[in-house]
Amino acid sequence: MNILIIENEIYLAQKVVSRLLDDGHSCDYIESPNIDNLTKDYDTILLSTSLPSALCKNIIKKYSENSIILLLVSYISDETVTNPIKDGAKDYIMKPFIMDELIRKIYHYKDCRSLKRELQTLKEYFEFTMAEIDTTDVLLPPSFPTLIESNSQKFADKLVFELSRKMDLPINFVSLTSTSWQKQVNVIQGKSIIYLTDFHTLKKNAKDTVIKFIEDKNCVVSTLETELEFPYRKIEFNNENQLIGNSNIMTINDYVKMMVVSYQNKYPDTELSKKLGISRKSLWEKRKKLDIEKKK
Repeated sequence: MNILIIENEIYLAQKVVSRLLDDGHSCDYIESPNIDNLTKDYDTILLSTSLPSALCKNIIKKYSENSIILLLVSYISDETVTNPIKDGAKDYIMKPFIMDELIRKIYHYKDCRSLKRELQTLKEYFEFTMAEIDTTDVLLPPSFPTLIESNSQKFADKLVFELSRKMDLPINFVSLTSTSWQKQVNVIQGKSIIYLTDFHTLKKNAKDTVIKFIEDKNCVVSTLETELEFPYRKIEFNNENQLIGNSNIMTINDYVKMMVVSYQNKYPDTELSKKLGISRKSLWEKRKKLDIEKKK
């Protein structure tokens, strides 16, 4: 990490710099900075609050968005701790301090920042991949267990994530294709949503086992087939552009219809027919035969 130490106690600052250099970090040290001369970017800033409060405030304002700021304080007050943390500093450590405790705080907040960035990236990726799925008209289940019937696993997943957000509960993912699915469910601790996938892959006796097992559990089960004998609450949520379930084999007409419906808004007829390997006339005939409405 690239670390800046702003401390007017020279002996303390030298001790901190020595330890951080030993740990492989790059360090800059200044006693009393001129805010206009601070032009480098830093991962972490160790800031002494014995400096004038206005200077501390300006440094925090300049760096708090992209840097971890830890306060080195001689005493606790609004001026040395409360206000700087409100301004954007992450934490403080009292002088004199054990060097290992300072190092622990540095790595703790570094890890927190990394996890926060990773979580934000995953959240944005999830929203990007699920953006076309509209759940506004779907009534989310108020009770468990619940079965989601869908011709798209992605659609079922979106509903479960929406339910997790609504109920403020974490999700535990368990595939029913695993021979240890019961053991996996039994070791789950704390209140959460247990999401069981691949119900459609099971034989009838195995499905009966699942139904009995989840009777008193916070389970959501997903299937890509119609389940007539499921005794609990069911929700149907299908992808209208996906005409058949993933477990079936498409006919040629089914495939052509799905491709035309899915891509006719993205490509002109000339390019779409070329990608399908047919003429524009054949595309027109397919639309008429398969009752495909051409959206304008």
